[in-house]
Amino acid sequence: MKKFMLIAASAMIILLISLQFFRPEIGHLSVTGDLQAPANVKAILVRACYDCHSNQTNLRWYDQIQPVYWQVASHVRQGRKGLNFSNWDKLSPMDRKGKLWEAVNQIEQGAMPIKSYAFVHSDARVSKQDLAVLKNYLIGTVHETPNDTAKLRAREKQVQAKADQNQQKLPESLNGITYIPDYKNWQVISTSDRFDNGTMRVIYGNDVAVKAIKEHHINPWPNGAIFAKAAWDKLEDEQGNVTTGAFKQVEFMIKDDIKFRQTNGWGFARFKTPKLKPYGKDVMFTAECISCHKPMKDNDFVFTFPIKN
Repeated sequence: MKKFMLIAASAMIILLISLQFFRPEIGHLSVTGDLQAPANVKAILVRACYDCHSNQTNLRWYDQIQPVYWQVASHVRQGRKGLNFSNWDKLSPMDRKGKLWEAVNQIEQGAMPIKSYAFVHSDARVSKQDLAVLKNYLIGTVHETPNDTAKLRAREKQVQAKADQNQQKLPESLNGITYIPDYKNWQVISTSDRFDNGTMRVIYGNDVAVKAIKEHHINPWPNGAIFAKAAWDKLEDEQGNVTTGAFKQVEFMIKDDIKFRQTNGWGFARFKTPKLKPYGKDVMFTAECISCHKPMKDNDFVFTFPIKN
C-alpha cells in the first residue's frame, strides 16, 4: 500500500512539473490609448479591472503556476475581448460611456469581478465605497439637455414616417429569430435608465416569463420564456418631466436550452429603428450577445431582475 501511495505521489509530482511547460500565451500587447480618468477612479479600475481588461496584466507568482495559469489566461483573454482599457482610443465617446456603464452595472449586480478570480485575487474586489466613486464619476460624465431639439426632431421624423404596421413579412434576424410584434401587449417586468447614452428602456415578459416570476422559477428560467427590451431616446423638459423620444431598438431573449444550446440556452435578436433592421453582419453577432451576458452566469445569463410587487 505504501509503495502504491509513493508511486501515485511521484506520478502526481511529475504531472504537475510537466504541466508547467504547457502554457497558453496571454500576450503582452501594446497600449494604443489608455483610459483617462480622475486619479481616484483610475486607481480603482487599475486595481480591480486592469489585470483582465487591459494589456497591462500583472501576473503574481501564484498566477504562473499550473493549473492556475490556465484559468487566469482564460480570464484575461475573455476580459480583453469584452473590454480593453488599453485600446480606449479606438472607441467613440458614446461607446466609452457604454462600456463604463456596463462595467459598473456588472459590478453592482455582483457579476464582476468573477468570483473565482476574486477569491484568489482579493485586491480585485470592489467595496461599496469604491462602487460609489465609480457611479459618481459616471453620473458626472452625463450632461442632460432639457428639450433636446435634436431628439425632438428625431421623434417627429419617426411620427411622420411611421413604419408600415401591416407589412406582409415580419423581419427576421440572421440567426432565424422572427420579430415578435405582440411584445407590446406583454406585461412589463422591469425598466432601466441608460443615463450614459440618454435612453430609457422597458423590459416586457411573455406569459411563460410572467408565470415563472410568480412561481419564483427564474434561475434557471423555463424554456419558452421570452423577454423584449425596447429602447427610446429619453426626453426631459425644463420641469423634469420625462417622456419617450425616438424609438431606438427592441431586443429579444428567448429561452430554449435545446435549440440555443450553443449560446447557453438563449436565443438573441435585435431589431433597430422603426424599420426594424436586424442587427449584425452575420450570424456570429450572437457571440457578442452571450459574451456580454456571460458575467451573469449565476443568474441564468439574465441581467433583468423582475420588479417585486
